[in-house]
Amino acid sequence: MELEICVDSVESAIVAEKGGADRVELCSDLMEGGITPSSGLIHSVRSKIDIGVFVMIRPRGGDLYYSDSEYVVMIQDIADAKRLGADGVVLGLLTVDGHVDVLRTEKLVRLAAPMHVTFHRAIDMAVDLDQACEDIITTGAHRILTSGGKQTAPLGSQKIAKMVEAAQDRIGIMVGSGLRTNNILEVARATGAQQFHASLRKRVASPVTYHNHVLNMGSRMGEEFQRYIVLEEEVRALRQALDEVAYLSNQDQATR
Repeated sequence: MELEICVDSVESAIVAEKGGADRVELCSDLMEGGITPSSGLIHSVRSKIDIGVFVMIRPRGGDLYYSDSEYVVMIQDIADAKRLGADGVVLGLLTVDGHVDVLRTEKLVRLAAPMHVTFHRAIDMAVDLDQACEDIITTGAHRILTSGGKQTAPLGSQKIAKMVEAAQDRIGIMVGSGLRTNNILEVARATGAQQFHASLRKRVASPVTYHNHVLNMGSRMGEEFQRYIVLEEEVRALRQALDEVAYLSNQDQATR
C-alpha cells in the first residue's frame, strides 16, 4: 500500500522519507489548502530525498475555477516542476458550475508527461462525484485524491468504496483527509483503496523570542509565532499501520 505525505518544507520532506513514505506532495501555504511551491523549494526538496516528489500546481487559494492568465501560470509551473526533477504534479480544475474542466485538464496532463498527474480534492467540490471521476479518467490523469465528498475520509468511506469499485484499473483512487493511525485500518477495509494521503502536521511554537502583538502579517492573529511540522514518528506509525492492513489483507486472501 502506498503512503503519500503532504509537506511544505525541506525538513518535513526529509522526515517523511525517514518515516517510510513512498512520496511527498510538496505545497506551500497549507493554511489555504496548498498552493504551488517556489522553484527554490522544489529544487531543495528534490536534492534532499530519493522518494517521489509530486508538486502542487495551484496558483492561488480560493475556488478551483481559474482565469486564462492563471491557467498560463499553471502551464509554466508544470514546466518548471518537470525541469526541476519532480516525479509528478497535483492539480484540479473545475468549471464555474462545478464540473471538471476536462479540456484544460487534459491539456495539462499532456504537458506534464512523462510526469504522473494526481487530480486533487477539487473533485470533492464537484457537483457530481461519479461524473467527475469519469471525466477525470478521460483526461489521462493517473490518480484521484478524494475524501468521498465529505470533510474527512472516514466520513466519506462509503462513497470512496464505490469510487474504487467503479474506477477498477482505469485510474488510482487515493484516500485523503483526516487519516490517522487510529482510523486507517477501518478506512482501508471500508474503501478497498491501496493509496493513502496524510498531512500529519503538528503545530509548534516559533523559536522567535520577540513578539510584536500590535499587528499580524497574515489574516490570522498569532500565526507569525507558530509553525507546522511533520514528525517522523507519526509518519512511521502510519506506515506501520498500513503495512499491518496489507498483511491482514494477504492473510484473508490466503485463507479463502
